[in-house]
Parts: sequence; structure tokens; C-alpha cells
Amino acid sequence: MVPNLPRRISVIRNATLANGDVVDVRIDGSTVVEVAPARSSIGAGDRDRDADRDSDALDLRGFLLLTAPAEPHAHLDKAMSWDLINPPMGDLVRAIDSWRAYSSVMTEDSIADRARSAALRLLANGTTAIRSHVDLLVGDEPLRGVRALVRVRDELRDLMDIELVALAASDLPDSTIEEAIDLGIDLVGGAPHLAPEPLADLRRLLAVAERRGVGVDMHTDESLTGAPTLGELARIVRDWETPVSAGHCVRLGTLEPAELADVITEVLASDIGIISLPITNLYLQGWQQPVSTPRGLTALRALLDAGVRVAAGADNVRDPFNPVGRSDALETASLLVTAGHLTLDEAYAAVSAGARDVMNLPVAGVQIGAAAELVAVRGTNLSDVVANASADRYVIHAGSLVAQSTVSYEIAAIRSNSPLVTEAR
Repeated sequence: MVPNLPRRISVIRNATLANGDVVDVRIDGSTVVEVAPARSSIGAGDRDRDADRDSDALDLRGFLLLTAPAEPHAHLDKAMSWDLINPPMGDLVRAIDSWRAYSSVMTEDSIADRARSAALRLLANGTTAIRSHVDLLVGDEPLRGVRALVRVRDELRDLMDIELVALAASDLPDSTIEEAIDLGIDLVGGAPHLAPEPLADLRRLLAVAERRGVGVDMHTDESLTGAPTLGELARIVRDWETPVSAGHCVRLGTLEPAELADVITEVLASDIGIISLPITNLYLQGWQQPVSTPRGLTALRALLDAGVRVAAGADNVRDPFNPVGRSDALETASLLVTAGHLTLDEAYAAVSAGARDVMNLPVAGVQIGAAAELVAVRGTNLSDVVANASADRYVIHAGSLVAQSTVSYEIAAIRSNSPLVTEAR
């Protein structure tokens, strides 16, 4: 932890934007109030000279300034458990079995310790808002994960925004879900497609959410085959005023065009946000298809072209559902480009502005009136930043610098008589 953080930032200078503009930015409290070409009126007045003396100014020469990422679908209660469990690699069923076997021995403190560590890794890389699902666990203490994550949310309240979703299995009683809401859970979730009767479980979970007046974020159709449930979800919530989103939606990526178009029509009519989770679904799906292995992604291009609100996140990080992951939204954006065939702008939007939209957070970024949720990454343009993902970063949450990192490289000198050097000249 850095002792002089968090630090209020009033002026940002010489920041490069994704469109190539170099700007100065003024922040008032937690809001961006002025954006102007670099070396303009921002920084010329008495207020800004005072800001300089108080170290409230930040010079970002050589950095790209972007809307801070938001993580729309995390599992902080599971994160960083791979080495503890040492599970077999494999598909979704194997991952679920491994996690359930281990979850019975976890304590509230151990869950909180891993969740805190995972959240701070996300923050260090620029993510200032997280929506995390939390399992309502098997055994005698089904709410210990809820209590752990509520505690972590409270501890980190000044550094980042955390929202919690109850991940309820089909055999969990409604009363336990409602008790989780009473403890501080924000949304109802579950994985109805895994239930013996998917549509019945979907309706049950939606009924709990409607009864309690909270929103919904469902794990939806996380498989390459089977009957989709997303259309039914959309029809049930058509007139809801509370937010509704669906994560994974892998099945959409394998539907025939006509059937896909019908589902997208339903999604648009209910304004459901769709959350793609490339790293985890690329890992979990396709184990049974070693030839022409499918991508395990939702139908990103069709959704975006239709105007559906699309977000993307990392999902699991170093647990039975995904043994790798850097807790970095730039890793997710890179996968959206390579595996999802999105443009660089579309990919970064999905992990930042798109994620915030689906999470119903205020608009953020380098624009007047927007929330000062920002990340600066050393680099020349968006291609450079997504490709190289420099760890040199400044992270601003609610107008305060809450994380910063600096990296140095030392490389041996190249011999001047090297043939490679001669050729390069």
C-alpha cells in the first residue's frame, strides 16, 4: 500500500486520448468539468498553481488516458483458489465439482482474504467498479461467502465500487436467497440452464427478485448445445423497471441465424445487457470437440450490430473455472479482438463504457459532466495499450488517485558489430 494514496486530483495535463488528441483535464470533486487542448487555459489560473503546490496535478505525458474499466462479472469468492484446490483441468462440470468439494472447508476469513486480494489486483490494473457473484454455499453455513464479500465491499468502499450478486443453485431454498439480500446482496443470480428443469428454476429466481424489488444478473446458456433460456428470461422481465443482465450466453454463438435473430429481438425488447466472458468460456467450452473446437463465445458481432448493450469481463481468475488470468481488463479486450473479431475501439468499450452501462453505473470518462473514473496507461495509442498492456498505470476513482504502478526494464546492450545490428541500420 502507498501511504500518500488516495490523493485528490484536480488537474491532469498532457494526456493523450484514444483519438490522438492531447488534452488537459480539470476535475471538480468526482466529476470531469473541463477538457481542453494541452497547454491551454487549464493550469494557467491561480487555482491551478495552488493545485500544483498541493500535488493535486498529474502530468500524463506519454500515457493514454481512458475511461476506467469496470468488471461486470467476477467471482471474488472463488478467485485465487487454483493452487489451494489443485483441480483437474476440464470443462464446466469438472470445475463445478472441484469447487463444491473445496467450498465445504472454506472459512469466512479465508474467502475474504482471497476476495480482497483479487479486488485489489483489479484495482491496480485500472478497474474501479466490480460486480461479483457470490455462491450461496453448500453445508451448514451457506451465507459465509456473502458475509465475507459484504465485509470486503465495506473495507474497499473508498477505493472502488463493488456490487454483489447471489449465485443460487437450483436446490437452494428461496429463504436463503432472501436472507442473502437482507445481508446486503444487491442482485439475484443463478445458473438456471444447469438445473434439472431450467425454465422452472429461471422463473423461481425471477419471482424472488421481483418480490424483493431487486435486479437480476443471470448466468445464462453457458453451453454450446441445448435449448436457450435467454428468450424466456427476456419475455418474463419485459416490463421490469429494475436492471436485468445475462452473462455468458455462449449458446447464442452456435445458433442458426434465424433463431439467433429471434432471441436478439426479445433481448432488445427487454433491454437486457449481455456480458461476454471470453477467457473463462474459451477455457471451459469445447473440451468434447477436439477437432474444429468452437470459440465458446456469445454472438458478439450480431449483438453489437443489432444495438444490444454489450459488456465484457474476466469472470474467473485462477480458480477451477479458469487456471490463468491477470485481473486486467486489457487482457479481456485483447481476447475480444483475437477471438471475438471486435475492433480495438469496440473491445475496449466493452470492458469500460459498455460494462458501466450494463452495470447501471454513471457515464464516466474524459468528457464534461462524466464521472472521474479514469485509467492512464503508458502507450502511444489504443493498439499499443491493448497489445502491450504496460503495467505503468495511474488509476483514478471518484476524482482521487487510488493506485499507481511503475515498471523499469534493463536490457543488455547490443554489440555494435553484431550482424543483426548492421542489418537493422
